[in-house]
Amino acid sequence: MASQTILVIEDEASTSKLLSHILRREGYQVHTARTGPEGLRLAHEVQPDLIILDIVLPGMDGYEVCRYLRADPDTEKVPILMLTAMGRPADQRVGFEMGADDYITKPFVLADLLNRIRSIFFFSNSSIF
Repeated sequence: MASQTILVIEDEASTSKLLSHILRREGYQVHTARTGPEGLRLAHEVQPDLIILDIVLPGMDGYEVCRYLRADPDTEKVPILMLTAMGRPADQRVGFEMGADDYITKPFVLADLLNRIRSIFFFSNSSIF
């Protein structure tokens, strides 16, 4: 069973609940935030192993959250997977430019999301490179 901690920053309650349920079922510890500022605060408090980040958030969008996370020495190396309905190539490019490690568009296939999460954890804990 996995023991990693995942922070989900998602303002849509139904998506947040679904992700929490699925990830907990997979053995992950899950924390959730509904806004960018709340997500930044929780990132420091819980020190997650992965952050799943929406782009469209109240108060501060996910691009800005990502930029802050990457600029902070305490969170700069935490993998960030953007999970968003914003699927244009330009949106993805900006996400990667802000520091995202991966980018998945909604609606998503559950098996693909879980495989991406496993891959992120494998490569972040691997000494292959």
